[in-house]
Amino acid sequence: MLFIYTTNISTRLNYILAELFKNEYTVTNNINEYLAQNGACINYSASPIKATELQIIPHPLLQENSISNQLTECFDWKGLPAFFKTSNGTIPFDIFSAAFYLLSRYEEYLPHSVDEYGRYAHTNSLAHKNNFLHLPLIQLWMQQLEKQLQQLAANYSLPSATFSFTPTYDIDIAYAYLHQPILKNVFGFFKDLMQSKFESFSERAMVYAGKQKDPFDVYNWLQDLHEQYQLNPIYFFLVANNRKGVDKNISPSKKAMRQLIQKIGEKYLVGIHPSWQSGNDSTVLKKEINTLSSILNVPVQLSRQHFLRMQLPSTYQELIALPINKDYSMGYGSVNGFRASYANAFFWYDLKNELKTTLEIHPFCYMDATAIFKLGYAPYEAKKELQDFYKIIQSVNGKMICIFHNNFLTDQVALYEWKKMYASFLADCSQTPVYQVNA
Repeated sequence: MLFIYTTNISTRLNYILAELFKNEYTVTNNINEYLAQNGACINYSASPIKATELQIIPHPLLQENSISNQLTECFDWKGLPAFFKTSNGTIPFDIFSAAFYLLSRYEEYLPHSVDEYGRYAHTNSLAHKNNFLHLPLIQLWMQQLEKQLQQLAANYSLPSATFSFTPTYDIDIAYAYLHQPILKNVFGFFKDLMQSKFESFSERAMVYAGKQKDPFDVYNWLQDLHEQYQLNPIYFFLVANNRKGVDKNISPSKKAMRQLIQKIGEKYLVGIHPSWQSGNDSTVLKKEINTLSSILNVPVQLSRQHFLRMQLPSTYQELIALPINKDYSMGYGSVNGFRASYANAFFWYDLKNELKTTLEIHPFCYMDATAIFKLGYAPYEAKKELQDFYKIIQSVNGKMICIFHNNFLTDQVALYEWKKMYASFLADCSQTPVYQVNA
């Protein structure tokens, strides 16, 4: 058991210790109680206390109850970027404050620029500016901390963790042609002809004649992959009642759409994919959750924002009120990597109200749309990125979550190589000795 001494046990400190060490630690501000302990001990205070301890000099962040600009100049520590540098101490920076800064998304509460969709731009982030977006940095720090503690207590180890891989799917447009509004398809026929898109015209005609499967209907193919590799995916359905802007889903009132959701929900976890419209009106989101719940006949507890439209703290506060208890939106739409510098689930800390919430955040590291449209990768480049993420998350026993879209896993000429790449990636992963089914 790890024993931690500090002069003041703040709400922020309690939160980050619980996330980093789970229930396998004791924290006290009683110096006599601390002195009586042997083994793995951390002195989180400005003054040394005993010979056999690991001392971390506190940065002020965890004792504050406000949000303000912080000096986050990075330096190298054991080959890793670190910040909140301190003098003396066994470790030359406040690892607890630095982890809290990243995990709470502190920087997103500060003045910042936004991208074309009004989202927090990744270019604002400390991780981007210091080139560690590709790293689950907090877990890498913790591995080094573990080694330091083992010098005091050879048998000490961090709380046990198991690597897992979870594919997730955003179903923005369930079908390309089938079950779409009649006027949309009629217009589509004429548009294809006018623009000489004869392949699309023929494909649309064949689907409507029943001679060819709708290209976005890849659900049986995905199920075969999941069964072959013993995967438990999560599907997020866009069920906006009104088709508008980027909300182009099949209407949830359509029998085929309801049947699709029910079929998938019988076997896998299903969550809500809140529409863009719901970002302007929380009552819209409540209606969408009720719609999906009525289709599944079970409460909806999982969510991922459509287009990753999210603003802290309001988006998460609204989800909690509904109530949603797990969110999968923690990542960027413009670059792949680790938005919170962490590859594991964690509870959201509401900085505005200074409290640990019940909302469990599940970060993702890769999205196919980002690789295709924002980064301009070829399929082999995206596969290499996926493999790199897979290896480093394995190395920290983290949780790898990726986002794919049914409409990018088709047999259509422009996307077929992406479909092949995904199947190839899963096949390669299954051959590694540490490949495990997600929990």
